[in-house]
Amino acid sequence: MASPKLYRREEVAKKNNSQGAWIVIHNSIYNVTEFLNEHPGGEEVLLEQAGNDGTEAFEDVGHSTDARELMKKYKIGEVVEEDRIETHEKKLSWQPEKDSSSSGYGYSLLKKEIQV
Repeated sequence: MASPKLYRREEVAKKNNSQGAWIVIHNSIYNVTEFLNEHPGGEEVLLEQAGNDGTEAFEDVGHSTDARELMKKYKIGEVVEEDRIETHEKKLSWQPEKDSSSSGYGYSLLKKEIQV
């Protein structure tokens, strides 16, 4: 398998509009230009992050497994080693918890951070 193309963050910063929108998520670089009109949250959401590291915003929304799978087709490379930052992926999981208002158990949705 070929090595991924490497980019500096300063190169990504230049791709920050609807004619060329690149976003860094977990040190991977995605060209989302063609996805702008298809993004369920609207193109504005992507354009706000274009040219930047969108990892925190991406994880705060809690994207589904399907969304994470879909983004693979937009990956164009990775950040060069010296420009990388440590990131954490938030995994969604259901955890049982005692429901104090009844005799049963309820479930709560939790975000767990794992190191990527």
